[in-house]
Amino acid sequence: MSRIAVAAPDLKRANGRMSVMIVCVILAVFAGYFLLPLWWLGVTATKRQGDFATTNGFWFSGFHLVENLRALFGYGDGIFARWLLNSAIYAGVGALAATVLSSMTGYYLAKFSFRGRSFLFSIVLGSVMVPSTVLALPLFLVFSKAHLVDTYWAVLLPSIVSPFGVYLSRIFADSSVPTEIIEAARVDGAGEFRIFTTIAQRLMLPGLATVYLFGFVAIWNSFFLPLLMLQSQDLYPATFGLYAWKGQAQMDPHVQLLVVIGSFVATAPLMAAFLALQRYWRAGLTLGALD
Repeated sequence: MSRIAVAAPDLKRANGRMSVMIVCVILAVFAGYFLLPLWWLGVTATKRQGDFATTNGFWFSGFHLVENLRALFGYGDGIFARWLLNSAIYAGVGALAATVLSSMTGYYLAKFSFRGRSFLFSIVLGSVMVPSTVLALPLFLVFSKAHLVDTYWAVLLPSIVSPFGVYLSRIFADSSVPTEIIEAARVDGAGEFRIFTTIAQRLMLPGLATVYLFGFVAIWNSFFLPLLMLQSQDLYPATFGLYAWKGQAQMDPHVQLLVVIGSFVATAPLMAAFLALQRYWRAGLTLGALD
């Protein structure tokens, strides 16, 4: 019996190690699956035009990244730099405004009791389920009447409304902002807006970083809205500008490599945003999971 009792914990440890190894292998396979296109993109961006289709796509054949970048930013009078700037404006400003509005709305829904609160939150949840493509045509008609088509506002204004951001903000407000702190601040004479800006927003900061990142990535990768709203090349974001170049690749094969290099460059701001805010969004995701 004693031998069986001793062997039982060892068997549990062995099973636990085996489970961890299986999970690690599965995660490694999925990580490789998602990183493989990025690896191909980075390798291809270092090749010459002549090596693009004649060499192994997953391995290097010379290193000409600097030359390719010069060609990318010099093509079309440097229009790609303008597209990157437009994407930064659309994604940076739009995600920031969406985060501020979502945090205010989510905090209000979480910490204030009023008639119709549950119904209003149900509308927000229902809005999350509506595909953005369904709203694109009505938005185009509204902005056309307001004479805002083919302007920065045509992409910025729809981007600052984020039902999913409101949903996350309410969860984060419920989890991270104790009601006792709010009541104590009210007793000390602080107004509601001051409580929100000096106390609630700081406590919600990890969650708001997650909301900002989701919004930034969604706006940066947005395609259908600029397709409908914009006609001037000077207003294109990088994603739509690269798509326009892709249509020229059949007439000018050199543009095909520029599209690949531009796609590689366009991923850099997304990676930089994740690396810069990773300590906040990790905490935000954990906070949301505890609700």
